[in-house]
Amino acid sequence: MHTDVNQLFAALWDDYVEMTPSAAKVHQLLAKGETIINDHIALRTFNIAKVNLSVLAKHFESLGYVACGDYDFEAKKLKAKHFEHPDPTQPKVFISELMVEAFSPELQAIVHGLVEQVDEAATTADNFLYSGRHWELDYATYEQLLAESEYAAWVAAFGYRANHFTVSINHLPGYNTILEVNDTLKQGDFVLNSVGGEVKGSADVLLEQSSTMADKVNVAFKDVQKTIPSCFYEFALRYPKADGELYTGFVAASADKIFESTNNAG
Repeated sequence: MHTDVNQLFAALWDDYVEMTPSAAKVHQLLAKGETIINDHIALRTFNIAKVNLSVLAKHFESLGYVACGDYDFEAKKLKAKHFEHPDPTQPKVFISELMVEAFSPELQAIVHGLVEQVDEAATTADNFLYSGRHWELDYATYEQLLAESEYAAWVAAFGYRANHFTVSINHLPGYNTILEVNDTLKQGDFVLNSVGGEVKGSADVLLEQSSTMADKVNVAFKDVQKTIPSCFYEFALRYPKADGELYTGFVAASADKIFESTNNAG
């Protein structure tokens, strides 16, 4: 496991940009030469012991991160936790896991078959969180998973890597509102996730979020190459709580819609 939190995030970012070519362009468009502060990253997995949420979390806990919130997404059959570092300038981490047993016997069998191919030693290696896929997968199996769970299909196709990074609008020079950020993105021809509106959340819940729709990238399956949705870029504006400190949690109803940024929209 990594001993340097900045090195871990740099490696996660390099892998993410490879999967999400538009992220570098968005970064350039918004940064205008300034440093962009990353609000959080998100990772996805299955709730099977060898690779579950706590296995991924250990890579962050060994660097000082602590669990700060639990989330339940009943419709998508997911559970999640978010983690924070004692240094508030370090990104928060949002890790979700699919409740595999809540799905059909067919999906369960496929997912268990994928996880069986993972070498247990790989899960504690430095590079595990940006190591990608550890199993063989043909396109028909991907489509079978997709019919039941977009999330399951995404993890099957992409494996272990950041599903998204998030620009902290609070720390973004030249922008005061999420609408200003969204307008800049749209003027730059980026497509935003409009499920439940382009802005998820509100000042009332102390968090506003928006995101691009995922890039489409070429993925090598066992039998064929196909272009499928990969990763996306998110934007978050946090509001102060009654004590004046910025809210650091997540809003389940908003996150539920952010998950749909990897849906195949045409």
